Amino acid sequence: MNDTPAKRLPKTQRREQLIETAMAIVREEGTDALTLGRLAERAGVSKPIAYEHFKTRSGLLIALYKELDARQVAALLHALERTKPRLEDVARVVSRAYMHCYLELGPQWHAISAALKGDEQMDAFQQELIDGYVALYCDAFAPLVRLSRKALRLRCVAIIGAGEALAREMLQGRVEESAATAALASLIVAWLAGAA
Repeated sequence: MNDTPAKRLPKTQRREQLIETAMAIVREEGTDALTLGRLAERAGVSKPIAYEHFKTRSGLLIALYKELDARQVAALLHALERTKPRLEDVARVVSRAYMHCYLELGPQWHAISAALKGDEQMDAFQQELIDGYVALYCDAFAPLVRLSRKALRLRCVAIIGAGEALAREMLQGRVEESAATAALASLIVAWLAGAA
């Protein structure tokens, strides 16, 4: 427990502090230990402060999920900016980012997601995440292929489904990260190259 009283921070800094503290709780103790009360205690703030920022436990878990996702999207966009505009290169970068995300976030990401299964707010948020990645992939691949936006969107949905399946295999130790990355990149190229 943090016995030092929390100094007054601007709201955005306090939220960042609470997010980092919540991530530490999930990493060290698991999602079952993460409550708004436990967060407040560990961060050295009052419960009303934690409730003011996140409202509910679901709100807190979604905020954590958003933070982890935002970091991954920023890394992917940065990598794409430095990539040659060739289908094979973009496919490789997207695939590497997808698998690396799963490994880097590992148990935290999946524990947070699992803790919110069946939660209506989380279901809507997860669909929003998928839609965001589909749009990001469409934007990355559109200049490289001759497909309507609708046809490209469907293929990008399929890319995410394939990435999900390969990532599960990787996390279960059935395939190495490099093999999963190469498999996803080759699928992307095969699905999109004919339309290049």
